[in-house]
Amino acid sequence: MNNDTHPQAQSTPQSSPVAPKPRTGSPAVSSAAAAAAARALPLSHLSDVQRRVLSTAQLREHGISAAKAAAQCRAGGPWQQLLPGVFLLHQGVPTSEERLHAALLYTGRGEEGAVITGLAALALHRFSSAPPLLGLEHLDVMVPRTRRLRSVGFVRIVRAHALPGTQVITGLPVAPVARAVADAVAHLTDADLVRRILAEAVRGGHCEPAAIVRELNLARLLTRPHVSDAVDALLAEGRSIAEDRLYAMVSDFGLPDPLWNVDLRLPGGPHLGGVDAFWPDQSVAVELDTRAPRQDEDALWSEYARKREHLERLGITVVHLTPQKLREATDQQAAVVRTALMASVDRDPAAYVVVLPR
Repeated sequence: MNNDTHPQAQSTPQSSPVAPKPRTGSPAVSSAAAAAAARALPLSHLSDVQRRVLSTAQLREHGISAAKAAAQCRAGGPWQQLLPGVFLLHQGVPTSEERLHAALLYTGRGEEGAVITGLAALALHRFSSAPPLLGLEHLDVMVPRTRRLRSVGFVRIVRAHALPGTQVITGLPVAPVARAVADAVAHLTDADLVRRILAEAVRGGHCEPAAIVRELNLARLLTRPHVSDAVDALLAEGRSIAEDRLYAMVSDFGLPDPLWNVDLRLPGGPHLGGVDAFWPDQSVAVELDTRAPRQDEDALWSEYARKREHLERLGITVVHLTPQKLREATDQQAAVVRTALMASVDRDPAAYVVVLPR
């Protein structure tokens, strides 16, 4: 059967939703029916999948009532109802694309919209660790919390106070990776799969560890042991990746070689803290801000701020770099460090500090 034909053309003569032409001598078609037929729209403006998956409202726009659509889905009929108010205009197993469009037709009614999230979103982001779309029992769809929708069939509703900024992939609204990861992890008990998904999000350059941890924290998932363990491994790997980018930045942009990963102390005095790179002749330090936004974020930030203030009182310039800025704007971060090194000649000499390996 050609799935791209007009839905009325797919009907058998016995079950056609289109009224038959009047026989000779029969009453003329009523003016109301004629008006409805005149309002019916062609399907040529729709994509292939949109011609195969239509909602009750869309079918009505094309002259097909809800009753006629239901008749097409009876046993032996040419159509099937995938979800409430959503019809597939052929028999057989729906494709992954048809299921995705059906899910959005069911959830995206009105102007408030809906977004694919969870494992389905990760599959669309081409995660190798995510199962194929056809292998997913449920498609997670995020909607505003105020929408009165329920999970049904293969659609699982995920409620949010507000929809995040979305990406459009193959014409579909898809949640950003960090949010999709959190929505996927919420339904996963396989610790190995959770670790692989989190690792791929960072290794693949989709987002930084801090963004993932923030979403997991907002979803209150960090109390689950297998999630907490995966996050610890993620943060360690994320810092290692950020350090590699910092080494590459210094080399690629011709910055002077610093002392790497050192602790600073006052002679015979207290420990001032560790830094990721230190130029003793210029009294400039670089610190990677790889804090994870967990529940103790305020306390951790206070520790960062105290260390920075103490070092700067001693005349040491502290440059904070984030993994995201190192990844997305390496040239700008190199310029910031170079400017700090060059400005050292105009500053008063810094206090003498002892430098020890960290």
